[in-house]
Amino acid sequence: MSGPGSMASGAAGSAEGPGDAARAPEQALFPPAFSVSEIKNKQRRHFMFLRWKQQQRKEKLANKKKRRKEREALGDKAPPKPVPKTIENQRVYDETTVDPNDEEVAFDESTDEFAPYFNRQTVPKILITTSDRPRGRTVRFCEQLSTIIPNSHVYYRRGLALKRIIPQCISRDFTDLIVINEDRKIPNGLVLSHLPDGPTAHFRMSSVRLRKEIKRKGKEPTKHQPEVILNNFTTQLGHSIGRMFASLFPHDPQFIGRQVATFHNQRDYIFFRFHRYIFKSEKKVGIQELGPRFTLKLRSLQKGTFDSKFGEYEWIHKHREMDTSRRKFHL
Repeated sequence: MSGPGSMASGAAGSAEGPGDAARAPEQALFPPAFSVSEIKNKQRRHFMFLRWKQQQRKEKLANKKKRRKEREALGDKAPPKPVPKTIENQRVYDETTVDPNDEEVAFDESTDEFAPYFNRQTVPKILITTSDRPRGRTVRFCEQLSTIIPNSHVYYRRGLALKRIIPQCISRDFTDLIVINEDRKIPNGLVLSHLPDGPTAHFRMSSVRLRKEIKRKGKEPTKHQPEVILNNFTTQLGHSIGRMFASLFPHDPQFIGRQVATFHNQRDYIFFRFHRYIFKSEKKVGIQELGPRFTLKLRSLQKGTFDSKFGEYEWIHKHREMDTSRRKFHL
């Protein structure tokens, strides 16, 4: 026989709101020491993982709203927002980081292989070629690349060795040679050789997108000389690579064309984009990507022109020796 006390307790238990009933299973479902890997059933494990991720998102959003309300309540007395920790701002310091105001750096720049270009003694003239028997995608990529680099010419090798091409380029006053390599009909490598004395850089190429593959792209690029933006080339090696890219384009951009070629270095990956900017008002500017786009990863930097057998290398990327830390970058 149950007394009034048990009836009261039952009534109190039934008086719990729907919100409390909804929170109770979540707390029981995901205890602090919860681990999805302990669930043996694959379907159940996947379902519980999605539920757990959903709960994590809800908690993160609730904490964000709470912090925003606290900052609004404090007003001007609110503490400054903490800087988020990223791999970039926790980067390991490199001793070869270049100071643009250093006299030694200025002297090296005035005597290196790119000094004639930056002293306006030479005009860029680029030859773009491919590996033997290029496929259609590589051919189209070379043609589109020639439309964004002024004074560039496309030549298909037809089995001719690079050692024979380089002397012909020098005799015809070409300042740079670009070779696009491919594997399984996809461009996967780029060799950039500065003429006549080098250096030669070998890049791995990935994420190639032609113009027709880019969504919301603008119209075809015009023949105006583009502006060039080089981002985050801070070390001595990165400074050399940045000067090599800059020497591909003429000195005086034609601003009336409103076209920009960007080489953005992030975590030693060089992202190339080609845009046209549009002034919407005095304060707002819109951009349209024109394409093509691709990503480069430096594999080696060689002194002099291309020589695969007897060339002397300034820098070679050695994966096991150099990639010991995620916060260590070379460019």
